[in-house]
Amino acid sequence: MLSAGESLERARAAMILVHGRGASAADIMTVAGEVMYPGVAYLAPQAAGNAWYPHPFTAPLESNEPYLSSALEVLSLLLARVQGSVLYEKVVLLGFSQGACLTLEFAARNARRFGGVVGLSGGLIGPDGTPRDYPGSFDGTPAFLGCSDVDPHIRKDRVIEAAEVFERLGAQVTVRLYPNMAHTVNEDEIEEVRKIVKAVAG
Repeated sequence: MLSAGESLERARAAMILVHGRGASAADIMTVAGEVMYPGVAYLAPQAAGNAWYPHPFTAPLESNEPYLSSALEVLSLLLARVQGSVLYEKVVLLGFSQGACLTLEFAARNARRFGGVVGLSGGLIGPDGTPRDYPGSFDGTPAFLGCSDVDPHIRKDRVIEAAEVFERLGAQVTVRLYPNMAHTVNEDEIEEVRKIVKAVAG
C-alpha cells in the first residue's frame, strides 16, 4: 500500500484510491497528487498481479471468484484501519476503471454515510440484470460518476445504472458522460473530486 499527504494518525480526513487493471497503486496516486489537500491522508492498495479480478466486470460474479471477494476484503480491512483515526463520514472512496467498479460495488454493499464515493469510468459488478437489492443507506453521501460516453470498457448504461442504484440508496449523485473521451480521467472530473475532498477536510 502507498500513502501520501497527512499521516493517518494525524489526519482529519482520508481518501482510499483504487487503481485499474494493469495499473498500480503508484499510478492512481497521481490522482491524489491532483487533489492534495492539507490534513488528508491518501492511501492506495496494490492488487496482486495488477488486477483485482481476472474477467470483465460484466462477467458472471462467480467467474471472478475468489478474487472479487478477496479484493472487497482488502478494501474492508483498509477502511477498518482508517477508522482507527478517521470517521466514515470523513473518508472518500475513489477508483478508476476496474478500481472504480470495485469501489462502487464495495460502497453499494456497505452503504452508509461516507465523505464521498467517486467512480471514474466504472459501474457496479456483475452481468446485465444482476439484482441490486443492496441493504443500507448512503444518507446523503456525495457520489460522483464520470465516464466517456463511448468508453471501450464501460458502457454508459452501466454508469447510469450505478447512478440510479446509488440514488435509490440515498446518495447525492452527480453523473457526467463526456463526449468521445478516451478511457482516462479529465480535468473536470479532477475538479469534482477536489470539491468533495475540500468539503470533508475544509
